[in-house]
Amino acid sequence: MDKPQSNIGFKLMSIFFSSRYKPDFLERTLKEAGLQPGFCVLDYGCGPGGFSIAAAEMVGESGRVYALDIHPLAEKNVKKLAAKRKLANVETICSDCATGLESESIDVVLLYDILHGLSEKNKVLAELHRVMKPDALLSFSDHHLKKEKILAAVTENGLFKFTQKGELTYSFVKSG
Repeated sequence: MDKPQSNIGFKLMSIFFSSRYKPDFLERTLKEAGLQPGFCVLDYGCGPGGFSIAAAEMVGESGRVYALDIHPLAEKNVKKLAAKRKLANVETICSDCATGLESESIDVVLLYDILHGLSEKNKVLAELHRVMKPDALLSFSDHHLKKEKILAAVTENGLFKFTQKGELTYSFVKSG
């Protein structure tokens, strides 16, 4: 599977993301993903954790956010941010694919700016499909890919079908 980037690379990416992903952008994106209080969310490829923390605030104490990333610094950063904001509903997972979550346990998967870099995207998509509830939403964005590539990459294995393009994200649901 994939290997984590260097620590310096991760730190530089974190700086870039903090300047790019301002709180209003995070909130607008997550509203488009339909997050509600009580939802169980998986932020797959969470990076420095901006979406994870914003999602934890949106789903509230009755919800849960799983922040997954391959890089140990991501896990450390998310834990630090959650502690700083006194968020007890965030759990980190350090993995390159497997989530360790129960099947059909997730309401919304956030898959933002990661698919373009995955060497085994179909394994990742199969894992996301497994953990999503039957009516769950896969909220997708990847500024490295054009619309046609996004639609093909997510739907070609038959696990997901495209439902709509929002202002900031593409939405997919489980097929069949």
